[in-house]
Amino acid sequence: DPVRMDSLPALSRFAEATRVPVCASETIAGRWGYRDLIESRAPGILMPDIVWCGGLTEAKKISTLGETYHLPVAPHDCTGPVAFMAAVHLSLNATNALVQESVRAFYDGWYKELVTVVPKVHDGWILPPSGPGLGTELLPGLDSRPDATPILTDRL
Repeated sequence: DPVRMDSLPALSRFAEATRVPVCASETIAGRWGYRDLIESRAPGILMPDIVWCGGLTEAKKISTLGETYHLPVAPHDCTGPVAFMAAVHLSLNATNALVQESVRAFYDGWYKELVTVVPKVHDGWILPPSGPGLGTELLPGLDSRPDATPILTDRL
């Protein structure tokens, strides 16, 4: 984000001062936050993060909200391989998807240390996963690795 997301007026002033579309913001939670962002007229591109915005269903609602304003979405990556796979599904489903943010060093690197399948990228295109659900699972025994700190909760 070019400015902190705690000031939509500052983001609006920034957007008015540039001809480059502003992409915002992986740090906003929920469609109501995105509604306020959209109404500020600052963003040219919406960038929801699947984890931070409230999950895949909420991200789809945000995408659809953006579509009603003719705004493209570019789902955020950097919160892990399961979230990345969910974001890929959103990008494949959203009619206003512009691009799927990805970090090659992550999906070619440490993501493979955590899940059974990482999306395949061919000529710049992410191929749809073929497995059930999100198309990946956590690696067996991941919770017993010496560098893992599993935390179990009974709260939803």
